[in-house]
Amino acid sequence: MIIIKAVILGTLILTAVMSPCGGEDIVADHVGTYGTNVYQTYGAFGQFTYEFDGDQLFYVDLEKMETVWRLPEFSNFTTFETRSALRNIVMAKRNLDILIKNSNFTPATNEIPVVSVFPKFSVILGIPNTLIYLVDNIFPPVINITWFYNGRSVAEGVAETTFYPQSDHSFLNLSYLTFLPTADDFYNCRVEHWGLDEPLLKHWEPEIPTPTSELTETVVCALGLAMGFVRIVVGTVLIIRVLSSGGTSRCQRAT
Repeated sequence: MIIIKAVILGTLILTAVMSPCGGEDIVADHVGTYGTNVYQTYGAFGQFTYEFDGDQLFYVDLEKMETVWRLPEFSNFTTFETRSALRNIVMAKRNLDILIKNSNFTPATNEIPVVSVFPKFSVILGIPNTLIYLVDNIFPPVINITWFYNGRSVAEGVAETTFYPQSDHSFLNLSYLTFLPTADDFYNCRVEHWGLDEPLLKHWEPEIPTPTSELTETVVCALGLAMGFVRIVVGTVLIIRVLSSGGTSRCQRAT
């Protein structure tokens, strides 16, 4: 069954602190994306975000009608009227309905997402850490991410970002899982998207370096001592030869 999907983006770009321009192209030092509206027919999904230099400042939770700051400290410096976000989403939905009719209900092209999984910090057994599942090149912005711990699905300790809009109009999404690394545990993360023929599963487990045996350490130590002894012997022989050649030369000059 063909699922009709469509997305409309409403973006106002503010470019600040511009480099001096003569005959050269203008280069922006900082870029703010203020009021990125996303609405699509699937699940009646909408999203409203503010960003600066690619980092999200906040998004509006349209169900709870509240502003969610990426860092809570941001709310100490400014506020945002959430009702304006709702008005923008309503307008985006209205425009989307018009565009769907004008395009004769042509479905959007599903892109194939690119995924990777990695730890937030260097892995040390027994030290809490966070696994990050990055999904890039998402379009349309509809995905389902599931974490698995030793083959069992897990929901505790899982957090997920909103969709980050990219310059090519695709989206990026991050999913986090807090965990305690142990030698025998393994993790999988599954992503489902219309651009995939089947769910994509990424595997991760701690890479524990093989411990060096006592015999190996002994052999390495013995080789080091042997090399040091050889160098001492060679150095002593060279010194004796130099001294001997010097004494012979003096004797010949005296004669």
